[in-house]
Amino acid sequence: MTMKRLLIFALLMAMMMPLQAGKHKDDGPVVAAYVTGWNEDMPIPDCSVLTHINYAFGKVNKTFDGVTVQRPERLRQLAELKRDHEIYVVLSIGGWTAGGFSEMASTQRRRKLFAKDCKRIVKEYGLDGIDIDWEYPSSSEAGIVSSPADIDNFTQLMRELRKALGKEYLLSCATVADAKFVDFRAIEPYVDLVNIMMYDVGNPPYHHAALYRSDKSGRVTAQEALQAHLDAGMPVNKLVLGVPFYGRSVKGFGDTAYGALIKRTDVTRMWDDVAKAPYLVKDGEFVCTYEEAESLAWKCRFVKETGMRGMMYWEYRCDDEAGTLRNTVWTGITSH
Repeated sequence: MTMKRLLIFALLMAMMMPLQAGKHKDDGPVVAAYVTGWNEDMPIPDCSVLTHINYAFGKVNKTFDGVTVQRPERLRQLAELKRDHEIYVVLSIGGWTAGGFSEMASTQRRRKLFAKDCKRIVKEYGLDGIDIDWEYPSSSEAGIVSSPADIDNFTQLMRELRKALGKEYLLSCATVADAKFVDFRAIEPYVDLVNIMMYDVGNPPYHHAALYRSDKSGRVTAQEALQAHLDAGMPVNKLVLGVPFYGRSVKGFGDTAYGALIKRTDVTRMWDDVAKAPYLVKDGEFVCTYEEAESLAWKCRFVKETGMRGMMYWEYRCDDEAGTLRNTVWTGITSH
């Protein structure tokens, strides 16, 4: 067989082989993007400015003992990116208003079956791990079933997931900014990363993602969120700061994705130099709180100075066509 034919044969064999999930590195910076099942965007060629893709979402199934994947064909497409890019692809299970967690986690049998199904999905799709986005254990704010036992059951769930996934797969979770609803000291041995959802903590006339405390900051700031997680027992090198690529606005304002906001000509950009946060004003009124390159650069500096693991953002599609925000995050987190 000629060398040319050997190369062609090897290429064909590689394409036919199932995707293999690589071992998760426990060092190095994290730049993670949530990519959703209800949009068509694909992070190409932007895999070069990402370390992780979190696919949103999987859900707890109706029998509370396994997982259903939204648009599985899309998850397969994302996993295919691993052939040509050094990137981790993770299934995120849950999301706001996603129920079934309390019922599933309430018994050892269901936890074990759920964890076993997570392992099946990881292997079947060639993924690198699982991200649990239960919003939130013991809380019914999102209109889901909850129980006071959820916090302990969440710990037991993470233990079962780690046992099922083994050491080579990534296990992470998304947490509320002020570090409520989770026993962090108890889950710390089982998780690789904790993604702090540092957004949605305020509406105009307050910021929803301020870095520092000012008179316009919302319920919690990024600085306060980090401290809350540290006080709760999670080491800084497992903490990832979540940032929004969208804004929150007054009623009737319109699309708040960053890519849409920068096209507006009827608003004035303002800067809160204490909070390190931008906001938009119309007719003298604070109408939209959002994130931009300057505020992200300040947050990247904060992440590196404090020793946090990196940054994640919700969600990929909200950026502008030039990738202004995702490029800012990548440069800020990975530069020396």
